[in-house]
Amino acid sequence: MGAWLDGALDDGEARTTAAHVAVCARCRQQAEDLRRLRDLARGALPTPLPPDWTGFWAGVVRKIEDGRRREPVRPAPAWRGWLLRPRVAFSGALAAAALVSLTLWQAFYWTAAPESAVIVRSARTELPGGTVMVYSPPERDLAVVWVFETE
Repeated sequence: MGAWLDGALDDGEARTTAAHVAVCARCRQQAEDLRRLRDLARGALPTPLPPDWTGFWAGVVRKIEDGRRREPVRPAPAWRGWLLRPRVAFSGALAAAALVSLTLWQAFYWTAAPESAVIVRSARTELPGGTVMVYSPPERDLAVVWVFETE
């Protein structure tokens, strides 16, 4: 009934409701009661006053002038916010500990040099200014001899 009085029904439903209200005394009385209640509620509400714009532009000018006089606020450095967050501080400490551990491990970790796969020996030659180099792998009976002459 309220939707019909407010005009919220589509055409078919509105026609059907209007035809029913025309024949049904109880529904007609209910519709009249709702109309009177709506009119009373509208009359009881105060009419809104138009806004007072007299001080609006003066306030706008005052705010602009205040903004010109103030020094701009400098934002806090970004690193301060990061240090105050527990996750970031913990992650940074963990990364620093890992870096120190790796550095110390590399500094104190000593491995013996692997045995050379090739044995190199030098020998004297009867050539004045000549050098003989002998290369031989330990697991084979093979030797490569190079003779260098400096002249």
